[in-house]
Amino acid sequence: MKVFLTGGSGMVGRNVIEAARAAQHDMIAPGSRDLDLTDRAATFAAIAEIQPDIVIHAAGRVGGIQANIANPVGFLVDNLDMGMNVVLAARAANVPRVLNLGSSCMYPHAAPNPLKEELVLTGALEPTNEGYALAKVATSRLCDYVSRSEQGLSYKTLIPCNLYGLHDKFDPNVSHLVPAIIRKVHEAKQNGDGTVEIWGDGLARREFMFSGDLADVIWECVERFDDVPSLMNVGIGRDYTINEYYQAAAEVIGWSGEFVHDVTKPVGMKQKLVSNERLTSFGWTPETSLKDGLAKTYEHFLAVTKQQRV
Repeated sequence: MKVFLTGGSGMVGRNVIEAARAAQHDMIAPGSRDLDLTDRAATFAAIAEIQPDIVIHAAGRVGGIQANIANPVGFLVDNLDMGMNVVLAARAANVPRVLNLGSSCMYPHAAPNPLKEELVLTGALEPTNEGYALAKVATSRLCDYVSRSEQGLSYKTLIPCNLYGLHDKFDPNVSHLVPAIIRKVHEAKQNGDGTVEIWGDGLARREFMFSGDLADVIWECVERFDDVPSLMNVGIGRDYTINEYYQAAAEVIGWSGEFVHDVTKPVGMKQKLVSNERLTSFGWTPETSLKDGLAKTYEHFLAVTKQQRV
């Protein structure tokens, strides 16, 4: 198939490109420098010219709690513009299939765990990343509307749990939890520090999937598109406390200090675990354990850090 992938230079996009199954298809994956997806005219022109068999929309402006709190306007507007432009451009070009990537932050703040797909839009969102979540919800709904109103077009959304892995961002100003943990613990080891600070009490629970596993399920969905539900969670089926992520990273990195907690800092939702019922029925399960995923990610972090010093 001719596959048009947005976000080709991002973590998800690069893992999708590097997956073994990618070689079986004709891949077109411009990065943000090649195609500005917030530019409506440019996005429409690119998709009309390429005429792909399927669009995978993996592009987005992403960041952790600090970045979302600091710039809610950017996270709402940029992600909304990208989602609307890509989906409407695909519709205008009569692209038959779109696989849109949402986010587990689409779920209401107070929704019961595990989070089931039908709970989207049933309550208020988590305030710390509301702008990003609103953009993801709107794009998902647009995909659903197009599928229901346009004969021959099938546009579906995957809702991945939190992600980490190869090609992640380790800059503390924009990084998510796991890469931030890896950097903090690594620097503590390098500096000989005896303590590492954890925001909050560390008891909040999160579900993180290795990025290579997400790439695998994306290709599974591309190749078995008709079997994919219109909205489907993608998770590992269990969660861990923030403290457990720090402890696992310390074991992988080889740091044996102590953790201290700053309970004045924001921590977001107390738990965020997605239901895997639809994913299990689809017939896919992730393969990478937390320790193996952290080890691969830490190895990647060391390689990137060494390259930056050269």
